[in-house]
Amino acid sequence: MVRIARNAILIFLNIFIFTGIGIAGEKIPVFVSIVPQKYFVQQIGGDLVDVQFMVQPGASPATYEPKPKQMADLSRAKIYFSVGVPFENAWLKKIATANPDMKVVRTDQGIRKVGLDPHIWLSPPLVKRQARTIRTALQEIDPAHRSVYEANFRQFEAQLDQLDRELKETFAGRHGLRFMVFHPAWGYFARTYGLQQVPIEIEGKDPKPSQLKGLIEQARAGGIRVVFVQPQFSNKSAELVAKEIGGQVAFADPLAEDWLANLRNVASKFRAVLK
Repeated sequence: MVRIARNAILIFLNIFIFTGIGIAGEKIPVFVSIVPQKYFVQQIGGDLVDVQFMVQPGASPATYEPKPKQMADLSRAKIYFSVGVPFENAWLKKIATANPDMKVVRTDQGIRKVGLDPHIWLSPPLVKRQARTIRTALQEIDPAHRSVYEANFRQFEAQLDQLDRELKETFAGRHGLRFMVFHPAWGYFARTYGLQQVPIEIEGKDPKPSQLKGLIEQARAGGIRVVFVQPQFSNKSAELVAKEIGGQVAFADPLAEDWLANLRNVASKFRAVLK
């Protein structure tokens, strides 16, 4: 009887280890590249996941270098969700090597990119595709909670559909209208809702004087009075353009943690300046 009891305990422990859940209800350790992904994973994983992100607030996903502590923490992670931001080109293989047992899941898999633009997390329909990938990966690593992940995904999917309907209504009748940004982060958002972003930054660099002059003339001709900037980049050129057009600088952060509220907020800012 003692041997049977011991065997039963061992089987019980193995089941929990296999599913990635500890006997004390430990959460599945997950890493993502950027803050908005944390929001997506938490919507689907809920209390079953513990999510850490690589690119820290205020840093750029184009040039970020992981900290030693982050690389150490990766040794305990079960899944890494990448999204296709530039720093992954240099670091994703190293990240995978840091923990060979960690599953690396590319959430941008199958999504058609526009040039080199990685900002696919700013279009609700594309986020829904990423959410499906996240759901499937969590179900595979933790099959015991498959139905929980499915229910959470369905709820998140409904929120995304609702947001998409709201934004389509917000920008109805404004097809082709332009808004000016420093860094071209809002291309997928603009394409989804029939808008055009006018970026100041050109191929990752500040514009040359002749290019800056052309942008100022373009803004004046288009009646643009607001230049949107984000905290991760210098806004010096944006402030110069705003001054020359008699306008102002406003913030639109593509990397905010409360993704849903942020997208609604940014949409209302865009809507207010479109003419």
